[in-house]
Amino acid sequence: METLIAAVDALHKYGVPVSKYVQPSMPLFQLILALAPLTPIGAYSLAGAYSLHDLAVPISSHLLGFSLPDLTDELILRMGPVYMKKLFFLHLGRLDALKRLLLSPPYPHSPTLECDFIEQKKLARAWTLASASLVWDARPGDHEWHHMLPIHL
Repeated sequence: METLIAAVDALHKYGVPVSKYVQPSMPLFQLILALAPLTPIGAYSLAGAYSLHDLAVPISSHLLGFSLPDLTDELILRMGPVYMKKLFFLHLGRLDALKRLLLSPPYPHSPTLECDFIEQKKLARAWTLASASLVWDARPGDHEWHHMLPIHL
C-alpha cells in the first residue's frame, strides 16, 4: 500500500489530476481497493487527501473495527477534517443504530399457556438487562461479546 500511496502522491506532485486516474473504472482505483483491507486507514487517508469519495466509501467498511484513539496526527492531517469527521460519524452512527435496535424490548403478544403476562414481563426484564449490558460495553468492530449471550433468555 505504501508504494501505491507514494505513486498517487507523485501523480499529484507532477501535476497529474489524481481524480482522473483514481476512479472506479481505472486499474489504480481497483488496486487500492483490493489492498485496502490490509491497511484500511492508510487507504482511507489517501482517499481523504485527494477527496476521492468513491474510493473512501467502500474502504470505510474496513474501518468499523478501527480504534479511533489510534489515529496519529499524520493520518489526521493527511485525510483532512472532512474525512476525519466522516470516520467519527461512521463509528458514532453504528453505536446509535445498535442502541436503537436493542434497547426496546420485544413487543408483548397475546398470553398463551406457555407464555403468559408474567413470563413476558420476565423476558422484557431480561432483554432490558442484557441489551443494556451489550450497549454499554459495545465498541465499533468488537465481536467478542457474542459468547456472553445465553442461548435462551
